[in-house]
Amino acid sequence: MYSAVKRFFITGPQGKSQQSGHFNDSRWWLGLVLVTAIAFVATYLSHVPFIQRTGLSSLTIGIVLGIVVGNTFFSRVAVHTDVGVDYAKSTLLKAGVVLFGFRITFAQVAGVGWQGLVTDMAMLGVTFWLAVQLGKRIFKLDEQTTILIGAGSSICGAAAVMATEPVVKAQAHKVSVAVATVVVFGTLSMFVYPLAYGYLGLSEHAYGIFAGSTIHEVAQVVAAGSAISPEAANVAVIEKMLRVMMLAPFLVLLSVWQNKKHAKTSLANEAGKTAKSNIMIPWFAVLFIVASGINSAQVIPAQVTEKVVHLDGILLTIAMVALGLRTHIGAIRQAGLKPLLLAGCLFLFLTLGGYGINVAIAQWL
Repeated sequence: MYSAVKRFFITGPQGKSQQSGHFNDSRWWLGLVLVTAIAFVATYLSHVPFIQRTGLSSLTIGIVLGIVVGNTFFSRVAVHTDVGVDYAKSTLLKAGVVLFGFRITFAQVAGVGWQGLVTDMAMLGVTFWLAVQLGKRIFKLDEQTTILIGAGSSICGAAAVMATEPVVKAQAHKVSVAVATVVVFGTLSMFVYPLAYGYLGLSEHAYGIFAGSTIHEVAQVVAAGSAISPEAANVAVIEKMLRVMMLAPFLVLLSVWQNKKHAKTSLANEAGKTAKSNIMIPWFAVLFIVASGINSAQVIPAQVTEKVVHLDGILLTIAMVALGLRTHIGAIRQAGLKPLLLAGCLFLFLTLGGYGINVAIAQWL
């Protein structure tokens, strides 16, 4: 495990050591200064009362600011900051995903019972399968964009998109497009769900499970649950965090699927020559579960855990800023309307189909 942690924090996306080069490179620390400064602004703005009421997190604001800066003056300083920006976009992103595990405990899983667990598993599996089918067969989108939007819609929004990016090795503009779609429809859910509550025929507990199993972002789940009652909010958040915990096994399975697929392609290209498939386990996903286990065991004082969670928010915001800096508006515009249509179809399934699945599982269990 030590070697995995060491490789995680010290090596880059290709596994090459950065200690000897990047840490002593002015482009590394200048880039980190730049993304940290923008992330500080994003965090400050996220605490402004008006913005707080919209439910926008520092992650969302961070990528917006990053895109604005990235498409204005960043090109003038990119040559002096590129190493640090790319380090934030890769290594710090993975660190943020690992530390995200300290937000979750295994006791939260037990809190919603088998109904919550089965509902989350059903929603994740069916939503992602539907995303792949619609994205590739109907909208003819590339595989990376399809997987990113599917992960963001089926698990936990922007955080899932960012965590999936290293597995599929997606380009920055595709990640930004996916994040934009889940933010748009997740925000819409935040307002639609409370308005629809009176017509759903659900108890506050059942509504909480419905919201937690279908709404994209944690912050949006909090808002949609709190609009009904504290009980609905608590159940919704627990259900959502259970869904977030499924991110790690999802990434491992996705990695296995991707490697098997690439192995078949390699065999076809080599026309019968022997090809070996190396399954690349995303260690940051495994460490995410380890972090959840440590948090569940309560071996770390609550005050320390609170600081770790705060650090995690900073790291994820920095990663989003770096991602935005590497995103060009032209590339997003080139992506067209299809990603938005795919995300819209998934939103309709999460709300309508998700309601049906929630009711069916509640009756079954």
